[in-house]
Amino acid sequence: MSEPTTAPLFRFPVRIYWEDTDAGGVVFYANYLKFFERARTEWLRAAGIGQQDLRERSGALFVVASTRLRYLSPARLDDALIVSVDRAEPGRARMTVFQQAWRGDTLLCEGEIEIACVDQADFRPRRIPSDVLSRLFP
Repeated sequence: MSEPTTAPLFRFPVRIYWEDTDAGGVVFYANYLKFFERARTEWLRAAGIGQQDLRERSGALFVVASTRLRYLSPARLDDALIVSVDRAEPGRARMTVFQQAWRGDTLLCEGEIEIACVDQADFRPRRIPSDVLSRLFP
């Protein structure tokens, strides 16, 4: 995965709770996808894009089309993480978001998440609304 060349676009704090860990006492690998989802949702919200409002206003939904994650170091109970959101140039109906989870100076997990824009009625691909693009990619 390629590293972002600038500071992350958005940072979101995550605390590790008991429910996030597996029998070995480390964060269950699939939970990083949850942390990344929460950070992307808050990134959109910080840009003035509420996903429920977007659906009601335009009929557009964002769905995860593909993921690619790399696990580097475990997080454990009570760790305080920062999940970053960065972005690549969007396509007409998709965008790739680069994300990382950090504990202090230690990179724990990184991933590329491809997000597709679909129509709520039939889940067919559709263009990302222009107002959304202008807020996310000024």
